[in-house]
Amino acid sequence: MPRAELTLTIPEEVWIGSLSRSFPDAEFRILAAVPGEESGVGLTEITADELVAILGEMDETEAVTSLEILQRWEDTALVQFETSDPLLLFPVQGSGIPLEMPFTLSDGEARWEITAPQERLSALGQQLEEFGIPFHVERVSQHVETEQLLTGSQLELIQAAVENGYYDTPRDCSLTELASEVGIAKSTCSETLHRAEEKIVKEFVEELS
Repeated sequence: MPRAELTLTIPEEVWIGSLSRSFPDAEFRILAAVPGEESGVGLTEITADELVAILGEMDETEAVTSLEILQRWEDTALVQFETSDPLLLFPVQGSGIPLEMPFTLSDGEARWEITAPQERLSALGQQLEEFGIPFHVERVSQHVETEQLLTGSQLELIQAAVENGYYDTPRDCSLTELASEVGIAKSTCSETLHRAEEKIVKEFVEELS
């Protein structure tokens, strides 16, 4: 089944597009999103030096009807919110494609990884165009096997970790340095590595049994 990696440019008039452009160094990691008839509920992990300012502006945004800070540590906050403008959810609803979580949003752009039949991917492209959301296809794998162990982003990160000496003894590269090297937040780097390592270890153990 085909797998596509897309970069979406969020329209300026959409609140999260405007907010993320106002704080271009911030990372919004969308962990969950549930669409409703006229609204949507999301769970996001926000990492930024200007975290207080972002939360304040988000709380004052008219399209954000409720905001609850569930957890906060250093420069990161776990936030649940409801919005009357869940634009990003409409195209996946209309095309019948389940949106893979988590995905990252920063500086007005969102990165999606989608696995679906070709006709569904085409329908998603049409829906994005109808809702005025520009997008760029970064990669399409035409023959992704169902038993493929790692996602594209997990494989790239594991390869970068090996190349930079993260798995050497002693380590030549810290988690912070690896995250900086590949251009993602440290928390994202840690979780992606953990998920990839879990799959690799479980696969290894299964082959031994």
